[in-house]
Amino acid sequence: MKRTQRPYVICHMVPSLDGRIVTSGWKLPPGVTAEYERTAQTFHADAWMIGRISMEPYAGKAKVPARKARQPIPRTDFIARRDAESYAIALDPSGKLRWTSSSIDEEHVISVLTEDVSDDYLAFLQAKGVSYLFGGKRDLNLKQVLEKLRKEFGIKRLLLEGGGKINGSFLAADLIDELSVLVAPVADGSIGTPSLFDAREGKGPVRHLKLVSFEKRRGDLLWLRYKLKR
Repeated sequence: MKRTQRPYVICHMVPSLDGRIVTSGWKLPPGVTAEYERTAQTFHADAWMIGRISMEPYAGKAKVPARKARQPIPRTDFIARRDAESYAIALDPSGKLRWTSSSIDEEHVISVLTEDVSDDYLAFLQAKGVSYLFGGKRDLNLKQVLEKLRKEFGIKRLLLEGGGKINGSFLAADLIDELSVLVAPVADGSIGTPSLFDAREGKGPVRHLKLVSFEKRRGDLLWLRYKLKR
């Protein structure tokens, strides 16, 4: 039996020395964002993925109109475009992002949903030309999502740039192949804020990594790259 393929997943983040990832209030040195983008480009990824909250500034706030026709929309994947050079992927299980465009800086948008979303929302995405994939009935099956991204869009290399819960879910499902962190020269010290991986309460999934490279970058950033041991 042929094994279904999925993209190679690189989690690329900027945590503090103590692993926090909410950068507001850190007052980081100038150029940190540019350095993050420069290092991200070295991976030559086909797509990047973030969660709904992080994607909201990119999506906009279009109105989701009510449909006049009341025929139910089948819960099948909608592929608006397969030939984009790059893709912006949003994990939006409940269908809350109100897209004003089907692209972000020429990168085609793919929304990952559950089957619980409304027909009106699906009609809205279709009208906007936003591709969408279903990842499960009520919860996302991340492995299935990745396999669909490879099959339907030909995505071979994916940058995961999520929040702690998304990153933690990928870690728990053993779906991260490489970890790339630009360690910021700051100690956060806060309690209860998101960290690099927030999989679950109590004991989380333990994963072992092998150091691939380390490099000092501008702004006193330390770039660490690891491969996940399988």
